[in-house]
Amino acid sequence: MLAIASDHAGLPLKREIEKHLEEKGIAFKDYGTDSAASCDYAVFAQRACNAVMSGECERAILCCGTGVGISIAANKVRGIRCVCCSDPYSAAMGRRHNDANALALGARVVGTELGLMIVDSFLGASFEGDRHARRVGQIMAIERGESLEG
Repeated sequence: MLAIASDHAGLPLKREIEKHLEEKGIAFKDYGTDSAASCDYAVFAQRACNAVMSGECERAILCCGTGVGISIAANKVRGIRCVCCSDPYSAAMGRRHNDANALALGARVVGTELGLMIVDSFLGASFEGDRHARRVGQIMAIERGESLEG
């Protein structure tokens, strides 16, 4: 199951992604917003990312105007590795090399067609482990406040 969320600016793209996921038979849960009224992206990023960290959902897809704000908020949730992507290659590499468990998209940046391509790349890629696991471990150590030097 995927968690999906957006603010008001990301709502149109989120709706298109939901249709796309339904067509592909991919289960998701929508963590809001459901309105075009101005709202705060951090609230919805936290809801969706908490679902990932609790195990209720496997990964999250988040949308706001640029993808930047919602990705910053998502990355404040302990254990989340959110990539803000504007191209399919970066989305796939975020999964393969960084074990990204959340994807942020900018509705005003990528548009629908490219956004769906990015989602497909993110969902179609798997973590490669090996040397990348060491690096992800270092990222998580930084999150725990540990020093990577000596």
